[in-house]
Amino acid sequence: MRTRSAWTGPSTSGTPIAATWASSIVSTPLVKTNMTAVTEFILLGFQVSQNIRILMFSLLIVIYWFTMFMNLLIITLVSTSKILHTPMYFFISQLSISDIFLSADIVPNMLHILQYYRGAITFIGCMTQIYFFGIAEASECLLLTVMSYDRYVAICDPLRYSSIMTSTYCVILSVISWFVALCIMMFFIITMVMQNFCGPNIIDHFFCDTLPIMELLCSDTYSIRLEGSLLGVPLIFIPIIIIIFSYVKIIVTILRIPSSTGRQKAFSTCSSHLIVVSIFYGTLFSSYVLPRKGQTSTMSKILSLLYTVFTPLINPIIYSLKNRDIKKALHEQVYRRFRY
Repeated sequence: MRTRSAWTGPSTSGTPIAATWASSIVSTPLVKTNMTAVTEFILLGFQVSQNIRILMFSLLIVIYWFTMFMNLLIITLVSTSKILHTPMYFFISQLSISDIFLSADIVPNMLHILQYYRGAITFIGCMTQIYFFGIAEASECLLLTVMSYDRYVAICDPLRYSSIMTSTYCVILSVISWFVALCIMMFFIITMVMQNFCGPNIIDHFFCDTLPIMELLCSDTYSIRLEGSLLGVPLIFIPIIIIIFSYVKIIVTILRIPSSTGRQKAFSTCSSHLIVVSIFYGTLFSSYVLPRKGQTSTMSKILSLLYTVFTPLINPIIYSLKNRDIKKALHEQVYRRFRY
């Protein structure tokens, strides 16, 4: 059975935290059944000084509430403002829903860990966190792909755009994206739950991520890693191919526009989406696709922060700051509230 050295961190009583955790760490002999012997996991979070913890806690709670406010604002504006009743803004609101799910799933527990120097989470709670985290990430992959298709039709086939991207068709694409994400993650989490967890139960991370969890498995991880790679094909690689193909066609079409003003206007309609796609897939690839050999635990946590905390914050900012229609809708809503 694998063993790990005890970690000692800051403690308000002067007693090593590892000693406090000793009673909660479940270690049993390796068994050849699929029944788990681990009832809870211990999340180490960020092993830093108390001053840095206070700073991180204050910063994260501000980011969390601002993220929630911005994404809820976009959802409200899209649902109430007539000028935003278009396919592009409908998909932006769906993306905001995904960002809300992601932030609500990760940040509150992270704040708890920063406040109490550790975080104990039950086995079921950990699997649930992985499930909703996976749904949020998978749905964002698929929604960004649908949005690239929407931009492709708008620029490359503008005369047929209104007949292709009908409200019914947009709802269908959105429902399919969420349904596929739900089904794939359900299939993956069932396989994860059936694995053999017999100890240790300490996770050197700030949330239940799949890679740190798989390092705790007592059984062979080849099958679940293979399953994860296969499930990544419809969630990551196929969407990336579709996005690249769409933007190649978009760029070719834009370059054929004779006037510079027309080219600039056409590119501005998809620039925000391209920025969001680059940030999202850049952080995702750096964490899950690129080799992790030589990558420190701190670097892994920082990369995880980028796509779990800052991406849900950046997305609504990019779409709101670079979009005149959203600004106009916001001004109209504010004017109505003050007028009455």
